[in-house]
Amino acid sequence: MIKAIVCDLDNTVLRSDKSMSGYTRDVLRRCRGRGIRVLAASARPERTVREFGIFGEFEALTTLNGARVVLPGREILNTIPRESGERIAAALLCLPGALVSAEMSGGIFSSAPIPEWNAHVFPDFPKLPDGELYKVLVSGVAEREARAAATGDTYCTAIEGGKLFQFMSRAATKWGGVREMLEEYGISPSDCAFFGDDWDDIECVRNCGLGVAMANAIPEVRAVADGFAGHCDDDGAARYIEENILKCL
Repeated sequence: MIKAIVCDLDNTVLRSDKSMSGYTRDVLRRCRGRGIRVLAASARPERTVREFGIFGEFEALTTLNGARVVLPGREILNTIPRESGERIAAALLCLPGALVSAEMSGGIFSSAPIPEWNAHVFPDFPKLPDGELYKVLVSGVAEREARAAATGDTYCTAIEGGKLFQFMSRAATKWGGVREMLEEYGISPSDCAFFGDDWDDIECVRNCGLGVAMANAIPEVRAVADGFAGHCDDDGAARYIEENILKCL
């Protein structure tokens, strides 16, 4: 029996316009009412989850792909040493066309304006302001070039369908965050359903008892999935939950 549902956010329970429908909210609330834990695991920071008005829909969140796990009454941090982050940012800025940013406890800071992220342009970039460093991001470069900038205590992974690359602490993974959330509630991964669409969801889809790929998921996610939901813009995850989980209780 499914005891926990873990959802990616973007292009999963969020539509492509970053909204969560009333129908999806209702299905998630009905899950909680039936005793199923409802959790989220995303590359997003907590601040944007709050800005979208969906923070309260989840009992725990893995944010920033595992760099920060928000649990009831406590949090787990897996950060990058400042010196490593500054070395990565400096190497990336040498690449033609690179747009580099750093997600920190004080917000997101960048080498040039990124209006859609409300990034702060930091004049001393690649030196970084004070605060915890969660991840370094880059777009506009080839995968081989991006991965070459990783240091020994970080790794590089593709997100956004391979258009964006993020550098994380080796201790920070989305799957690691999912495990922490499940352990908090004493739930085995075999009793968990995970819904996702992108590269950083593959390990979670593969390792949870029920891994569900969205219709808009990349082929690599669909290849390891146990089930298949409709498109995010059609509330595919919520419809799958209603038809295949709630109706079976």
